[in-house]
Amino acid sequence: MDADKPQTVSTSERRRILAACLVGATIEWYDFFIYGAAAALVFAPQFFPNVSPLAGTLAALATFSVGFIARPLGGAVMGHFGDRIGRKPMLVLTLAIMGVSTLMIGLLPNYESIGIAAPILLVLLRLLQGFGVGGEWGAAVLMAVEHAPPRKRAVYGAFPQMGIPAGIILSVLAFIAVGSWMSSEAFQSWGWRIPFLLSAVLIVVGFVVRMTISESPVFAKMEQKREIARSPLIAVIMEHPLALIAGTATIIGSTTLGYLVLVYMPSYGTSVLKLPRNLMLDFTLLAATIWFLTTLIFAYFSDRFTVRKVYLLAATAGILWAIPFFWLVDSKTIPAMILAYSVTAVIIAGMLGAQSALIAALFPPSMRFSGISIVANVGAILGGGIAPVIATSLYAYYGSSTAIALYVGAMVVISFLGTLYRSPYNEEFFSSSAQDRH
Repeated sequence: MDADKPQTVSTSERRRILAACLVGATIEWYDFFIYGAAAALVFAPQFFPNVSPLAGTLAALATFSVGFIARPLGGAVMGHFGDRIGRKPMLVLTLAIMGVSTLMIGLLPNYESIGIAAPILLVLLRLLQGFGVGGEWGAAVLMAVEHAPPRKRAVYGAFPQMGIPAGIILSVLAFIAVGSWMSSEAFQSWGWRIPFLLSAVLIVVGFVVRMTISESPVFAKMEQKREIARSPLIAVIMEHPLALIAGTATIIGSTTLGYLVLVYMPSYGTSVLKLPRNLMLDFTLLAATIWFLTTLIFAYFSDRFTVRKVYLLAATAGILWAIPFFWLVDSKTIPAMILAYSVTAVIIAGMLGAQSALIAALFPPSMRFSGISIVANVGAILGGGIAPVIATSLYAYYGSSTAIALYVGAMVVISFLGTLYRSPYNEEFFSSSAQDRH
């Protein structure tokens, strides 16, 4: 199959594709992460008021993890149809699902208003969010890398990855802005809803951008040559089990690191270290900004020195940094915490700068959407999806952050091992004069 060979795509079209992937991914991850921030900061008293503060925090973070349960289903459905009818329709559909579910969360009455129905509806809407975001990553990554010149697969694939920290930045800024012009009581009561409601405006922008782009040239060529798989989801499971296992392992470490910083640390800082909420959000904002600014740099080096080498280097750094990170954070001194968050952000950027192209190269074009969707979503569950709950439970049991650091290091070791797998489709995907280096 030669669908991955270079296609004729204009520079202006490629720019529109990259803009659509970045803007759309930013909006969807904004939707996803404002939930994480709210779960860590306000959902316990709003939806679980009749339990202890620790139990309420665990319950709120558990609803965050619930979204990950629906992600594989969303990824499987979107992946199947993305391999059958095209990448672009799924790119638009995921945005609609995320937008509606996020808006509804912003309008949801709390426990005091409707009782047990409130947390039940919250969980259902979170499941819908998870279903939508389950197809987002695969659609955006494939639209980017399949439009890319062979020598720039990692750079193009980095744009949807940059949407993750960009969405974090927007969500944190939204919470900081709302929290700064109202009292803590007002924020806890109703102010937290504003970032969710603002999502409606962002969704309109995302739709306008994504509706203007063309279908992936790789998919268009498969369609023209009638190489569309009849059952891509079943085919990838039956024919490429090793690639699925290796890819899932590769994803686990980066998502554990990412969600540790984004979701767990605000709660850890406020409940364990007794630091101000806005200070912890400032550190999250710092990490996301560094992550955003450095991802493209690592993607450039990935295209130059191979995605596998860059990913392995970043994973090694993640393993070695897990314990020092908590030492610095636990000191509660601003310079030490800035260093802790900054280095962690660079490590995450190093992994994600190489990740899109690394994972896409695992599978043939006819079942690539299905394959990377399974990998990304199962890996996200086993990594970031359960990380906040496990971290909270480890601290509650051991009373020390060392156990959390060892857990994080172990997850990144799994990623290191998964990255060692070499796909037979690697050379075809990176086909260029430099292909032997990948």
